[in-house]
Amino acid sequence: MSVLHIVNKSPYDRNSLETCLRLAAAGSAILLIEDGVYAARKPSSAADTLQQALDNHPLYALQADLQARGLATDSLIDGIQLVDYDGFVKLTTEYDKTQSWL
Repeated sequence: MSVLHIVNKSPYDRNSLETCLRLAAAGSAILLIEDGVYAARKPSSAADTLQQALDNHPLYALQADLQARGLATDSLIDGIQLVDYDGFVKLTTEYDKTQSWL
C-alpha cells in the first residue's frame, strides 16, 4: 500500500518529521506543508536528515507555504519537488492512503 505522509510541523518545534521518517516505508512520499517546509532549508540538521531520506522517499514541499514564510526556492535542499495546491490534490489521488503527522 502506498502512503503519502503529510508533515505540517516545524522540525524545530516538534518531532513529527523525525517520527514520520522513522516509520515511513520505503517508496512512500513525504509532503511538507505549513511550518513543515522549514525542514527543507539548507544548511540545517533537518535538511541533512531529509537529504538522506531522498534515497527512499520522494519529497515534496507546498510552494504557497514556502512563499508565505518568505523562503526562497534556491534555499532548499536538492531533490525537493515543489507542488502547488493542484499538485497537492493530485498527490492525494496517486497514493492509496494519506497520513498526517501532527
